[in-house]
Amino acid sequence: MARPSPTEVGDMPAPTEVGDIALLGTGTIGASWATYFLARGLSVTAWDPASDADARLRAFIDAAWPAMERLGLAEGADPARVRVTDEPEGAVEGALFVQENAPEDEALKRTLYRRIDAVLSPDAVLASSSSGLLISTLQEGLQNGARFVVGHPFNPPHLIPLVEVVGGRSTDPAAVEWALAFYNAHGKKAIRVEREVPGHIANRLQAALLREAFHLLLSGAASAADIDAAIAHGPGLRWAFMGPFLTMHLAGGEGGTRGALEHFGPGLESWWADLGTPRLDEDAIETLSRAAGEMLDGHSIPALEAERDSRLLALLAALEKPMAPAGRS
Repeated sequence: MARPSPTEVGDMPAPTEVGDIALLGTGTIGASWATYFLARGLSVTAWDPASDADARLRAFIDAAWPAMERLGLAEGADPARVRVTDEPEGAVEGALFVQENAPEDEALKRTLYRRIDAVLSPDAVLASSSSGLLISTLQEGLQNGARFVVGHPFNPPHLIPLVEVVGGRSTDPAAVEWALAFYNAHGKKAIRVEREVPGHIANRLQAALLREAFHLLLSGAASAADIDAAIAHGPGLRWAFMGPFLTMHLAGGEGGTRGALEHFGPGLESWWADLGTPRLDEDAIETLSRAAGEMLDGHSIPALEAERDSRLLALLAALEKPMAPAGRS
């Protein structure tokens, strides 16, 4: 059965017709989302329970705005088009799109959802930035739960394009279609997660890599600096523009994936059998933390974040025309 056109699903407006965004939670992720939406020419109404939320949000936007200017601002982009409300109901009332960024706490999110459920527009779509919680659990028992999806970004959302979209058991498929169309219409690279899995897609892939990286360090196979260098100066360069499937396909030359697996498959299976399963007990956490601290070499976290963002901007500029498979919607 063909999927409906994003502009024809239900009675929702076309994604490009939405001019105002509601944000719940203005911590690191929420503030980054606010910056991005403002740079795309949208208005933002935000709520956060912290007493200094307004000042912190505006400071983040001001600091990040030069990066948005380098990336290119949409018509109407203005860092002043943001306001902060005292209550979450005031942020979401009348909004057609809500990006929720509350802490990764199921009970807290469900309490917040119950609080705003009665004032949400029946046409609104709420997307949670949750990195691992299942929307099926969060939406249970809500009158507007059919319009709830996960819209999981990667940090920092104002720079990294990826958004993972997945619906829950009660989600109207039209809401998933609309959310995908909304993000993509506003410059994101939104992908569909076909079924709910804890951690979605990218975090699960990251977790698999972290598991072996931690094992290599804890077992004495390599230092943290050399493990990081192995990724940053090796496969990480390819991963900036192609994923594991295309990488493997090209590794097979004219034989493609079949040729690669016939050649490398036995080795892969033997490596899989030897992968570690580290436990994050106190000793492991102390060892990992000490190793990371040694790598900092006196650099502060803000300085490293600034360097990360500067390099991301340069990388994004270099990758404006991605390879076809990686850029396909």
